[in-house]
Amino acid sequence: MSRLAAFRLPAIGLVLWAAPLVAADWCGFRGPGGTGFSGETGLPTTWSATENVAWKTELPGPGASSPIIIGDKVLVTCFRGAGTSSLARVLVCADRASGKILWTKEVAAKSNEDRYGGQLTSHGYASSTPISDGDKVFVFYGKSGVLAYDLAGNDLWQADVGSGSAPMGWGSGTSPTLYKNLVIVNAGAESEALVALDKSTGKQAWRADSGSLSMCWGSPIIVTSADGRDDLVLCVPQEIWGFNPETGKLRWYCDGIAENAMCTSVVSKDGVVYAIGGRRGGAVAVKAGGRGDVNKDVVWRKSVGSYVTSPVIVGEHLYWVSDNGTACCLKLIDGETVFRERIAGGGQLYGSVTAADGKLFAFTRNSGAAVIAAEPAFKQLAHNKLDGDAGTFNSTPAVHQGQLLVRSDEYLYCLGQK
Repeated sequence: MSRLAAFRLPAIGLVLWAAPLVAADWCGFRGPGGTGFSGETGLPTTWSATENVAWKTELPGPGASSPIIIGDKVLVTCFRGAGTSSLARVLVCADRASGKILWTKEVAAKSNEDRYGGQLTSHGYASSTPISDGDKVFVFYGKSGVLAYDLAGNDLWQADVGSGSAPMGWGSGTSPTLYKNLVIVNAGAESEALVALDKSTGKQAWRADSGSLSMCWGSPIIVTSADGRDDLVLCVPQEIWGFNPETGKLRWYCDGIAENAMCTSVVSKDGVVYAIGGRRGGAVAVKAGGRGDVNKDVVWRKSVGSYVTSPVIVGEHLYWVSDNGTACCLKLIDGETVFRERIAGGGQLYGSVTAADGKLFAFTRNSGAAVIAAEPAFKQLAHNKLDGDAGTFNSTPAVHQGQLLVRSDEYLYCLGQK
């Protein structure tokens, strides 16, 4: 059986475009389109526990998910009761201006959750970032499914996408993607499948099954090719895949990064997809929009990458800070390495870099945050710490109205001018 025939596909009905979001909203993981880039300016370069903290809010539990901002609301997920029968996830909605918690929604976990031990303790049970269409908010809680709420916190629907476990027992870590009237989830750990749900009802619209998804924790993104076609693109172990986002049919594939686990998400520009990943590190650029085996459309391959953190595009360069604290810059055109430099202050990263205001913001888990110039010459502008917070920072910062929003295991922060 060919790779294209290996995906089982049900029929799908008519799909409608979602209403547009306010331009400034940071609507999902890594912002609009999952790019990790914002055109905002006026963002802080330095901060501390006493400088450039507009507000700080204690959270009801830890988590590795990132905050999103929809209008006057900030939403983020947490968990509590780890290692007990009372394990639950909590969706928190805070006031954007003050940080005051407006409402919370708690959901009890399924009884067969992965055991709280080993690698799972490094990120926990709330690692998926919510996503919103400006009217509803959607959260992915692994075995407990995908849930939808309105922005007042009212329950809309809950859908099961599988109750399995990835081979390593590392739990869930992917974030949902929106396309037209669909919520698309990489339920690789739960059911070895990409699952698309109708965002109005939660009913399954399509499902694409593959064993390769069992060790994939990347979140898919929508890539528009040069001819205007939309592809749903995901980097899995060994390969990069492009799907029809309306049907789940696999359109194209190419050799990717030769590793048995993939944690990163791809980015794109002008119809070219850029992927990094792997413990040993690898990077691939390939043109989207093809059919079948598109190895002929691979632009370049390099042996530098990052295992956990995803890249961002600024101008004609690809940037990231790897999970071991190395800042990297490659040329988009040919993958040539411009710089590879260790950030001052060191530390391990799980959150990916966010680019805005000519800067790259990279939060380490326990050693503060690096601010780096977003230009093809390495220059670290600052190393900032929020003393007094003993929690771990696993999230990727959001950008909104000249401020950064980021969470630790203990607090949600708004950094910048009040």
